[in-house]
Amino acid sequence: MCGIVGAVSERDVQGILLEGLRRLEYRGYDSAGMAVIDSNQAINRAREVGKVAALADVITGDGLEGAAGIAHTRWATHGEPSQINAHPHMSGERLAIVHNGIIENYQELREELKAEGFEFTSQTDTEVVAHLIEKQYRQSNNLYQAVGSAIEHLRGAYALAVIHADEPDHMVVCREGSPLVVGVGIGENFIASDQLALLPVTDRFMFLEEGDIADIRRDHIEIHNRDKQPVERAITRFEHSSDAAEKGEYRHFMLKEIHEQPKVIRATTEGRLTNTRVLEQALGTQAGNLLENVRHVQIIACGTSYHAGMVARYWIEDLAGVPCSVEVASEFRYRKHVIQPDTLFLCISQSGETADTLAALRQAKKAGFRAAMAICNVPGSSLVRESDLVIMTQAGPEIGVASTKAFTTQLTALLIFTLALARHNGLEEEREAEIVEAIRLVPGQVEQVLALDGEIVELSKSFMDKFHSLFLGRGAMFPVALEGALKLKEISYIHAEAYPAGELKHGPLALVDGEMPVVTVAPNNELLEKLKSNLEEVRARGGELFVFADQAANVKAQEGIHVMQLPSVHPITAPIVYTVPLQLLSYHVAVLKGTDVDQPRNLAKSVTVE
Repeated sequence: MCGIVGAVSERDVQGILLEGLRRLEYRGYDSAGMAVIDSNQAINRAREVGKVAALADVITGDGLEGAAGIAHTRWATHGEPSQINAHPHMSGERLAIVHNGIIENYQELREELKAEGFEFTSQTDTEVVAHLIEKQYRQSNNLYQAVGSAIEHLRGAYALAVIHADEPDHMVVCREGSPLVVGVGIGENFIASDQLALLPVTDRFMFLEEGDIADIRRDHIEIHNRDKQPVERAITRFEHSSDAAEKGEYRHFMLKEIHEQPKVIRATTEGRLTNTRVLEQALGTQAGNLLENVRHVQIIACGTSYHAGMVARYWIEDLAGVPCSVEVASEFRYRKHVIQPDTLFLCISQSGETADTLAALRQAKKAGFRAAMAICNVPGSSLVRESDLVIMTQAGPEIGVASTKAFTTQLTALLIFTLALARHNGLEEEREAEIVEAIRLVPGQVEQVLALDGEIVELSKSFMDKFHSLFLGRGAMFPVALEGALKLKEISYIHAEAYPAGELKHGPLALVDGEMPVVTVAPNNELLEKLKSNLEEVRARGGELFVFADQAANVKAQEGIHVMQLPSVHPITAPIVYTVPLQLLSYHVAVLKGTDVDQPRNLAKSVTVE
């Protein structure tokens, strides 16, 4: 959940490292630091609590010049946010290290190292690794060997980058359960936890595999796998333009990403649909064989991706007639399972590095599922590499911590998958063609919703002085209500809950009064009349309603009922379209309240630890 950047070059790397850290700020962090080997073969280090800007101010004053260095943004897992706990950590004056992940056996290693005379200045698990590598270095006088020996003693997840003043011309990096990418330059090479950090200096990348250890030099990259065998990793080009990581004309990344949704939804469908059907082979060369006899689908995800999976359950059972279970990855991992025969294990993750989702996938692959499938936004991620089938969403880089375009492209990909699965279970050609046409209309319908932005700004003013809110939906719109509530609480810090509208009388109705706005999504579907009855229950208790309704749904504005009319959409694609106004509502409420929209407190973009 932190950010790593490193560089080995002929030029001064200070600016490269700082810019890389700035581009990783979206991940969430509480401190930042940098260590560079100078021309006198000494390591200079600076660390600051707070934003990267604070670190930049310190470096501007003191200067950290050198041709090899590492930098880090930390999100506290061991020890409070403080300067002494910030990365890089050092062992003595000659070795520095940055680390993402968690070392589970750090406490026992710490006691062993203390007994051997190593002194600790922080509460982190990372400092343990620094001393452990230094211990091995004293025996071998070779940094590459020392790192390789040290990681044999580690249990947990880590991405490590290590420099040593006695070997100033290179760095050693490795990964196990936490992402790390190598940026390939000309006469210089780089490493980072995310490609975005390195786009100003390269668009060519190698993705390290689980267990890899790499020696990074200016003109050479050497990689060994976990079996200590030399390996080569393919070099790929980054497919998105560098301005994808810039806000452009928008005030926040979140707003930019909301407005990118017509484009990225359209991109996610490209090459996967004809005018009348889904191109099954676009899901993978083995898609036909693996989908042929699927009798159950198990969806695993976290957060926003979990809500996407909940919507997909309605689609899969409706269109494919296949039972579908949806579970939070962190819960799935820690219970016994009864696996139905011919079950497809489907993981959803924006980053493809979500720790709980990855762990669940690895557990599932040993448990006898028919196949593993991933829906993901990052091509080189662990989830993608370790799955049998993959549907890549085409959301592009998503910087805002609160997911928007990743969610709607996940829904689009899930609907495409559902149609492919349904075809193997008797879906009629006419029905498939009808839904394919509905999918093709979604980008234009989202554009119509975005045109309502000014009206949604006015609605958002009603939430300014509120502390609680309730979101309602029925059927496949209930997960959309959950997602709307999550967005509001994530970025505006207003407590928000979502319920199936039919559950009001089973408890939530007791909370309804004039101080709790009730947000409802009301497409023109078979549950509309029942939903209208639920709204009457709210009005009868003095609740103020904010209804996002199909223009053909005949929901009238009146005292205490604010109606936002949305374009008429197909009931199957309604969850995608109706998500967008809830995103805009949450965004504008947060802006009015003055919160940090792109980096909400206590949250991080990529959750790569438990």
